Amino acid sequence: MKRMPILVPQRRRDRQGGFSLIELLVVISIILIILFFAVPQMIKIQMNTRETGAIQAVRTIYGAQIQYQSTFNKFASSLTQLGPPSGTGGTEGPEAAGLISPGLAAGESSGYLFTLQGTGSGYAITAVPKVFNSTGRRTFYADQSGVIRQNWGQEAATPTSAEVGTAAK
Repeated sequence: MKRMPILVPQRRRDRQGGFSLIELLVVISIILIILFFAVPQMIKIQMNTRETGAIQAVRTIYGAQIQYQSTFNKFASSLTQLGPPSGTGGTEGPEAAGLISPGLAAGESSGYLFTLQGTGSGYAITAVPKVFNSTGRRTFYADQSGVIRQNWGQEAATPTSAEVGTAAK
């Protein structure tokens, strides 16, 4: 008996795996729409976080001023007086009390720039965004009264600006 060759049916060319151009365009469009709405909200959340950090830094400076005044019977007139001594072997004293972090003593933290100025009867703390509308939308002010004030805008907050809270924790 003669064997019959087995015929294998020819396979139809199946569509190769993957996505069509239209499917990819639809997915990319959906992602772009989501990003269009999500990115501005993320930026606002980041600014709120930085502003909260700036308020906390003002509270830190206020607390350091209370300690400084208690120790040296006067208020510090600059952030460096509240900061750590320079170098590794420096000793703490009225020119470098070691009450705040080196970054804050340098005048920068949380995307904000800080200044501390001595006044005749006390001191004034100001915090302004490093880049307005990017790192923050508000400026802050506090003094020895312990009231933190804010201004919605580029102009620095003053003693007459709206109150945001107190520096005392």
